[in-house]
Amino acid sequence: MKITFYGHACIGIEVNDVHILVDPFISGNPKASHIDINTLKADYILLTHAHQDHILDVEAIAKRTEAVIVSNYEIASHYGNKGFNYHPMNHGGSWDFEFGTVKYVIAHHTSSFPDGSYGGQPGGFVIEGEHKNIYIAGDTALTMDMKLIPMRTKLDLAILPIGDNFTMDIEDAIIASDFVECDKVLGYHFDTFGYIEINHEEAKRKFFDKGKDLMLLEIGASIEL
Repeated sequence: MKITFYGHACIGIEVNDVHILVDPFISGNPKASHIDINTLKADYILLTHAHQDHILDVEAIAKRTEAVIVSNYEIASHYGNKGFNYHPMNHGGSWDFEFGTVKYVIAHHTSSFPDGSYGGQPGGFVIEGEHKNIYIAGDTALTMDMKLIPMRTKLDLAILPIGDNFTMDIEDAIIASDFVECDKVLGYHFDTFGYIEINHEEAKRKFFDKGKDLMLLEIGASIEL
């Protein structure tokens, strides 16, 4: 499993030649100006919620790639009504895709489209691949629901928001990693805007002091699991 950070909360996942893109917000992010959305591969696009900083490039990418858009019922149906391929889900539900099993899990946040229309309830994704399992938290506060995840799935990586203000901060993300029983964390949703700028070295040190590994990737960089 190869995981690429495209800035903000956008993640690319490659599993056995299947390409998954999560929350594509690239063209509107000056820090990701070197990423060309027209070159990105996507068989599936997973959306945690409907805020603009998570869906901005969905239509451009899905139109070109014919990717299946996977999200909550309201978001998926919104794109389905526009003629895009889609797969609706809701909290607690799982589906076996060609790249693995996806479960849509609780996130505490809000979810509305840029025009203010209803975007369903926000969520995160647990992906169980053939060899590796990951948790993509989406935008969320720290929540006790996270404790349910390791009851079903042993995680190899937790992808957690760490920018504070709109989501968890570093300290809450450390507790979240305890809740999901995963000490290997990829941080995201930080530095894009002034509200969510962080001190990288301090963040890494706080995780290290708790015996955990926080990875902060450069935009466009990848890791292999």
